[in-house]
Amino acid sequence: MGTARPPTDVATCAICGKPAVRGVVVDARRGVDAFPFCSFRCQTIDLGNWLGEEYRIAADEVAPPPAGRDDDD
Repeated sequence: MGTARPPTDVATCAICGKPAVRGVVVDARRGVDAFPFCSFRCQTIDLGNWLGEEYRIAADEVAPPPAGRDDDD
């Protein structure tokens, strides 16, 4: 009997659109995968986008209190 392999996840790389497979070693020096990116190059580009503030997480706007209302009663 053969050894059962764990199921692999496949996603589309958000940077270049190529398939990204969890568990596939893309850099033998590091010995790890770059999932959910297809390569460490795409992973580094994404990090640079975050650090360069090209991505932003939307914040909920806080509505000002209605005019004419006094909460100090």
